[in-house]
Amino acid sequence: MSPGRSCLYNAAPDSFGTTSVNDTTPAGANQERTVLFADVSGSTRLYEVLGDARAFAAIDACLDILRKLTAAHSGHVVKTIGDEIMAVFPDAMNAVQAACEMQLVVSSRKPVDNERVAIRVGLHHGPVLESADDVFGDTVNIAARMAEVAKAQQIITTGSTVALLPPIVRASTRTLSTLAIKGKADDIEVREVIWQESEDMTMMVGNTQSHSDAEPTLKLIHQGETFIVDAAHPSVTIGRDERADIVIQDRRASRMHARIERRRDKFVFVDISSNGSYVIVKNETEIQLRREEFVLRESGSISLGHPYIKDPTEVVEFFCQS
Repeated sequence: MSPGRSCLYNAAPDSFGTTSVNDTTPAGANQERTVLFADVSGSTRLYEVLGDARAFAAIDACLDILRKLTAAHSGHVVKTIGDEIMAVFPDAMNAVQAACEMQLVVSSRKPVDNERVAIRVGLHHGPVLESADDVFGDTVNIAARMAEVAKAQQIITTGSTVALLPPIVRASTRTLSTLAIKGKADDIEVREVIWQESEDMTMMVGNTQSHSDAEPTLKLIHQGETFIVDAAHPSVTIGRDERADIVIQDRRASRMHARIERRRDKFVFVDISSNGSYVIVKNETEIQLRREEFVLRESGSISLGHPYIKDPTEVVEFFCQS
């Protein structure tokens, strides 16, 4: 797979990607579309840290990437609202492909003064009313709600949208919750697209054999609670923020301090904090990481914002299993 390519680029059957939103029925008619919202997460902080000029340039460069990738996947940007774009696509697959590639490209860009630009994406497929320069209807409202639910580096959609995707793509989504939407009798299933599984998904194309039961698994233990990272749950976030998967009650930890990602058969610890992280692998010397990555192996412990010896109560223990 070429650099920057979408995690779903090779997963679509030939029938996908052949229509454009400009090739269909006249404006004003009800049509089936996938509506996507993508915005720069934490833009207020970028302006505070980088200053107006540099923050604007960083955000504008990010929005330009989103516009180009929308067009590359048969989509059309309806409008840009501050640090957010609203786009429409002819089908769910094109929209999900675009969303994955947006995340891949933006996440691979270099930080600006140690501030990494990140995006969150929400999308939903359904009937819309298109005018010359806007799109209306419940589908738009639901897509916007999915974007509100999304955290930085997440793609959030609905169960009904996932049902329209090929099986290979559906396999790389997970249910998060259900959500009550005003005016809707039934709750909506909220699902996350796991775009970080790009290499895994490419390898799965055309492979109908079942996977071995011995899938690599990472077990994490914090304050007596166990968390699992595996193919079904390929990432975990750690930090003081209550939205993190593992919440750390220590002021020395950043709100979003780190994440652990499954990459093929490896588990990678990614520090994104101010004070750094301290990792001890069994029988080895403690190492300090600051905005760096480290491949976890065997077993050990992770301390957030301080060395292990200074406070061993808020550590995360890890155990690699295969």
